[in-house]
Amino acid sequence: MAFVVPSSYSKSYLSLPHPRISSTKQVSFGIAAGSVFRQPCLKLSIFSGGKTLSKGTNAAISDTPLLGTIDVLDAFEDDYGGIVVNSTSLPNTSNAFSSSLQSSLCYWNKQGKRGVWLKIQEDQADLVPIAIKAGFVYHHAEPGYVMLTFWLPDGPPGLPSTSLHQIGVGAFVMNDKNEVLVVKEGKCPSHCSDIWKIPTGFVDKFEDLFSGAIREVREETGIESCFLDVVAFRHAHQVLFDKSDILFICTLKPLSSDISIDESEIEAARWMPVEEFVSQPFHQEDEMSRAITDICISAHHKCYAGLAAHQVMSMLDNRVAYLYTGDTREATGMCPRDYKS
Repeated sequence: MAFVVPSSYSKSYLSLPHPRISSTKQVSFGIAAGSVFRQPCLKLSIFSGGKTLSKGTNAAISDTPLLGTIDVLDAFEDDYGGIVVNSTSLPNTSNAFSSSLQSSLCYWNKQGKRGVWLKIQEDQADLVPIAIKAGFVYHHAEPGYVMLTFWLPDGPPGLPSTSLHQIGVGAFVMNDKNEVLVVKEGKCPSHCSDIWKIPTGFVDKFEDLFSGAIREVREETGIESCFLDVVAFRHAHQVLFDKSDILFICTLKPLSSDISIDESEIEAARWMPVEEFVSQPFHQEDEMSRAITDICISAHHKCYAGLAAHQVMSMLDNRVAYLYTGDTREATGMCPRDYKS
């Protein structure tokens, strides 16, 4: 988006029509004839009598009138005083992108904006080094794009970090014969090889916890099941890719009994008597495994109440989501009779 800047005085005014940010904005903008913004351009100077009115300028100083053109990247404001660049309308050439990026940073800084989010698609990956050189930093990457950020104000960045956790599920399935559905991993570290364990796996993108547990059981064993509750979760740090990890332990009720394994994921699966399952040496020696199993068995025998999934609407983000809750004290008979909500 190009804007013509007439300058017959030391202070010129730039009228910036923008369909997303606003219809028209008037901004005091000082430009020096023949000047080039150095990287990164963190401050915007206003000139008066050849003197800089703001410190830390990255533009040359001149009182020479000029007629120049400033390119500002197409972008929109987020809800937190930041800028999100439209990734579908980035300049096609490196030179044009570099020039527009520097001009945009100066303009947004003058507007008092905070963080800048720049999403670069895979087919424009050659623009990434240019943005990094301008002062952007990596935030996260997904198949098809990389997200970069730039913090305009002085001081430490205030943008949220990328995802810090991986979410997994473990599925405890026990039938009416007191048999536990267990699997033996086909590929796993040597210290956990040849161990019968409950089905586990990562939750897919946009997948609910209970759906992930049902899917993992189906994919690994062919058993159809229905979700009962979340009975516990394990929180660990510096796991895969140095991320923190949360594993939600779910109990499920089997709806079928014939096992059909996915040989690409596991080596074997079976219905194992619970006594045999808990008597495994690994289970006896591993405190975490023993605690999880004891809780799941207690839940199966109605001696432990977990968290059930309830679909709830929130006005804060206008979304329907699942809230996992347990029984109230009133429902369990533990609530004082004179209690009022």
